[in-house]
Amino acid sequence: MPDDYAPSALPSQGARVLAFASILLGGLCGGLIGWALVDIQCTGDCGVVAGIAGLIGAVLGAAGVAVVAVLALRAMGEWRTIQHRQPGKPEPGAGPGTSAGPNGAEP
Repeated sequence: MPDDYAPSALPSQGARVLAFASILLGGLCGGLIGWALVDIQCTGDCGVVAGIAGLIGAVLGAAGVAVVAVLALRAMGEWRTIQHRQPGKPEPGAGPGTSAGPNGAEP
């Protein structure tokens, strides 16, 4: 591994595309659930109310999936950084006297 390796927090393109698609799917599912809940309970002309409920459901569904997607992408970036760390090379900020042995004891 080259010495000038700089880990990137940017996830792979495939992971970003998958996260984007999952956010869209979460929004679609949330919108359908919101629309269906109002459509089932309402009698008469409820098109506007069902549409508003669908929009709110879509926004909430997409936002929830987006939070999970961002956390997953950040975890993937951190995992990649850990995997590329060279054995025996100290972590940044770990100077003399800052490394602890097993169970927190000094080596």
